[in-house]
Amino acid sequence: METLKILGERLCLLRNEKTLHQSDIAELLGITQGHYQRMEKGKINIPTLTLCTLADYFGVTTDYLLGRSQERE
Repeated sequence: METLKILGERLCLLRNEKTLHQSDIAELLGITQGHYQRMEKGKINIPTLTLCTLADYFGVTTDYLLGRSQERE
């Protein structure tokens, strides 16, 4: 699925822009680092509420995270 790959790439980009580790985001979400790592690699689908939490945290839209828009806000 292309959408999951884009989501993972954008999560990685945003996390690196904030100089955070995968474990930091995993803690925010209440999941393991391994689970978050699979999200960044585009290996798993994520719940809608998790998507919204990530969009709010990074200050971007869900459409941006999903690759439906190039506009972050």
